[in-house]
Amino acid sequence: MFNHTVFSHKSLIPLENFSWGKKELQSWLIFLASGFLVSVPVFIQAPLVRWLPWLSLLLTGVWVALGLMLSRRPSTKIWGDLLLGFSWSWLAGSIYWGWLRWEPLIHVPVESIGLPFACWCIWRGWGLIGNYFYIGSLLGTAITDLYFYVTDLIPYWRQLMKVEPTLATPIFQNALTQIQTPWGISWAVVLLNLLLGLGLWSWQKQALHYWAFAGAILSTILVDGLFWLAASMA
Repeated sequence: MFNHTVFSHKSLIPLENFSWGKKELQSWLIFLASGFLVSVPVFIQAPLVRWLPWLSLLLTGVWVALGLMLSRRPSTKIWGDLLLGFSWSWLAGSIYWGWLRWEPLIHVPVESIGLPFACWCIWRGWGLIGNYFYIGSLLGTAITDLYFYVTDLIPYWRQLMKVEPTLATPIFQNALTQIQTPWGISWAVVLLNLLLGLGLWSWQKQALHYWAFAGAILSTILVDGLFWLAASMA
């Protein structure tokens, strides 16, 4: 009896229910952490890499070291796994936004720098949480870039990379005008539903790495929405 129940002053709680609650909480924490890590490059790395690209690049080593350290402990293994996957996104972001941001056409190829390694690890069953997070983040980036291509926003991207932030308002306004056309709105709906479909599909899975994938995919919608809001307020 003592092996199957947890006693409290009010009730007897089956251990099976307690274990499921713990796993569910863990899944939600992975989901939220994945969403947060997708947002970090946008709100922290982007301004850092503009002025101190080498510092951003060197920080990749910090994330890898911290991820390896956490991975060695059973109690923090999943967080180390997630952080190692994040280090690929950080590395790619440092390289692209630090030195190559003027050319949008190579954005996804540079962001894919860790894809062969991630696919190999998934095939071997290693580091599933981090590698699924990285692939989800990369897929969200690719879908966002696809929107830029099909709505012909690439010229505005190039202009934004060449001007100081204080001079970006007219560019944002012109890009917003193009987004608000029937073509721009239609593609936004199509790609939004694609992101939602991928995110909700993986959300229904029980494995933690699917929740990491869902967090990365669905948080792309939030980040893109914030960019749209920033353009609207410019």
